[in-house]
Amino acid sequence: MEDRKYRAAIFDMDGVIVDSEIVYNDYLLAFAQTKNPSVVMDDINPMVGRTKKDSWMIMQNAINNGQTWEELYAEFRVLDIYQYVDYQKIFRPEALVVVQELKKRGYRVALASSTGPRLIARIMEETGMRPWFDLIVSGGQFKQSKPDPEIYHYTAKTLKVKEEECFVIEDSEVGIEAGKAAGMTVAALRDDRFGFDQGKADLHMDSLLEILDYLP
Repeated sequence: MEDRKYRAAIFDMDGVIVDSEIVYNDYLLAFAQTKNPSVVMDDINPMVGRTKKDSWMIMQNAINNGQTWEELYAEFRVLDIYQYVDYQKIFRPEALVVVQELKKRGYRVALASSTGPRLIARIMEETGMRPWFDLIVSGGQFKQSKPDPEIYHYTAKTLKVKEEECFVIEDSEVGIEAGKAAGMTVAALRDDRFGFDQGKADLHMDSLLEILDYLP
């Protein structure tokens, strides 16, 4: 491993391990339109990849009905839309293949997601991914969310690797910015459904299987 450029692979979860963002956004848009029928998906898309506060401030601005983001989130939370999501159905099975192979090749493997720890735990359990990660990190552990690089600095430090030795897999614009700001190499999983600007990524992939070409 000493002569390798990278020693660790760090995965985002939503949009990478599970194709969840399109499902969540459908629920978010339906909720927003009950408050303000003029809200469209382009108003909701910037919520992707951010922590609760940051994303729901975007919702607050989109709805613009005088309610605070906390009030809106409290109403949406009661709906508990996550109970209706079948994470096995939207799981990318190639993620398991890739992570297992990376472990065999001697890489440290981590998950760094803006999602809360309870939902991360559920998704990892339902997809069978939990045993394969050396570290799982939630954005809820930090004061600042992506695009702030704090989550990635913490992940590298905990894995005991240098930032420049980390290969990050992201999809959202804020996630890509966070990885780059941390001094890491960032691979973007292509996705043109949300208007993401993935231009700051070091490389772009159509499939997670391509990671194995970059991490021999």
